[in-house]
Amino acid sequence: MEKDVFHRLREQLDQYSMGFPATDTGVEIDILKQMFTEEEAAMFTALTGELETPAAVARRINRPIEEVAALLADMARKGLAFSRRKGESVEYSAVPFVHGLLEFRVGRTDKNTVALIGKYFKNKFRQTLADHSASFLRTVPVQQAIPVGHHVAAYDDAREILKNQAQIVVADCACRKQMVEVGRGCGKPIETCFMFGPMAQYYIDHGLGRQIDLEEALAILTKVQEAGLVTQPASAWNPFAMCNCCGDCCAVLRALNKHPRPAEVVFSNYQARIDQDKCSGCEICLDRCQMKAVSLGEDNLAVVDLDRCIGCGLCVTTCPEEAISLVPKPKELHRCPPADTREQMVCLARERGLDVGDPRRIVTYGF
Repeated sequence: MEKDVFHRLREQLDQYSMGFPATDTGVEIDILKQMFTEEEAAMFTALTGELETPAAVARRINRPIEEVAALLADMARKGLAFSRRKGESVEYSAVPFVHGLLEFRVGRTDKNTVALIGKYFKNKFRQTLADHSASFLRTVPVQQAIPVGHHVAAYDDAREILKNQAQIVVADCACRKQMVEVGRGCGKPIETCFMFGPMAQYYIDHGLGRQIDLEEALAILTKVQEAGLVTQPASAWNPFAMCNCCGDCCAVLRALNKHPRPAEVVFSNYQARIDQDKCSGCEICLDRCQMKAVSLGEDNLAVVDLDRCIGCGLCVTTCPEEAISLVPKPKELHRCPPADTREQMVCLARERGLDVGDPRRIVTYGF
């Protein structure tokens, strides 16, 4: 029997980014039916990861250009497709579930759909996030946690990442926003996610964020790190986004928290070190750590579990005794991110065992 359009849509989404794996319960199909009409689902399955004009899509599916253009514009407005304006024309592509449908529909998702997404993450997608988190997001340290004079690569420096962007947009964190909607907000700042390049323009075009200058971006970065959020850019040298996440709400950090050794799967080049001769056992670092990597030993002094430390540096910046430092991981564990979004997505697809021979199966968001 021929698969219905929502199952075809699910299979297509599973080819992109972190995927969209099936479950025994079919909750993922319920999510798609909440997000898409049948007509929108069918149009999505006609799209690829490459940007195309409505005319090109219309020719392929043999439908009037005007109808296709109107439907694609409406889908992009609703967060169901990616769009990029080039002069007088607009191009469209499919989007992954993450980063895509989940984030683009912030503020448009009702409580029932949020609950379904929660079930899906708990039953299936959480493991997917844990397995492939390093290829999607990486952890960069709080700048103040690095000793003065220590060289930090530009791709590991959040301030340098911001300084290298021609356009910066700040948006609400999808994860924390959804938690607020179901009454489980953590109280931390919500307008914390940075978007760059074509992704930034998409957010502006569809009212998902606001454009800011470098000065405000740096001020926001300082504010969120003081609030105890982990800075996580996309896993590329030149990322399309940079999130600031908490262990209470962030889907990736929550997935990593379930892993027995987060340090093995996260993309990070640093780890914490504690000088117990300076430690007073105040426990401030225990509250700051999003991975429960710090605890008190038998002598009531702080110890760090390097299997759980993801090298964010949040524990360093609030230690009153300056007993904690952030140091580079051993050279053999040091990693350099892919050059750009396309290379990142190709690496992620290969890691997931997908065929990357057809470039249309790789979503690059116009980068």
